[in-house]
Amino acid sequence: MIAFLASAFQAFGIYNIHVLSNVTEGGVLGLVLLGEHCFGISPAVSGFVLNMLCYLLGWKTLGKGFIVCSMAAAAGFSAAYGIIEQYPPLWPQIADYPLLAAVLGALFIGIGAGISVKVGGAAAGDDALAMSLSKITGVEIQWVYLISDVSVLLLSLVYIPLNRIGYSLLTVILSGQIIGLIQKMPNTAAKKQSR
Repeated sequence: MIAFLASAFQAFGIYNIHVLSNVTEGGVLGLVLLGEHCFGISPAVSGFVLNMLCYLLGWKTLGKGFIVCSMAAAAGFSAAYGIIEQYPPLWPQIADYPLLAAVLGALFIGIGAGISVKVGGAAAGDDALAMSLSKITGVEIQWVYLISDVSVLLLSLVYIPLNRIGYSLLTVILSGQIIGLIQKMPNTAAKKQSR
């Protein structure tokens, strides 16, 4: 239930901030958009394939519990987004304030994804990939996010103006660090059970 609600929070931010402001993300979403722009590959196809590959890696690396929790997270994201998009955005003028959009967007992504990942689920392939690579390499998750996101954003310079990439870079740096901070928080539920 926690992963479901955290992913719904993330969906709220993406709809009300990222979509309006054209501040993009790195990772799988960025690769999907890059594939569409450079090679004409439909995001419906590339997004499905890339996300499934990331979930498969997550299942192999993190186990069966990961898949169950990720299904709840993905359902929360999709259900919330499906409901939210039926209504007009709360603050459409945010597109005029890209710096504010980058910071607020990072908060929604960082908190939503951070809580989902903390409880063991991934609302998207990006999260599954970051969780898996962090476990395999021993590198803290915020740095895995940063490396993958910055790599995709640099590739995206072929079609996104530099000033928009700057705001997107700020968003991915902040959101990755927020996710990392949430991962370092003590798990109070586990502590209570061990007493």
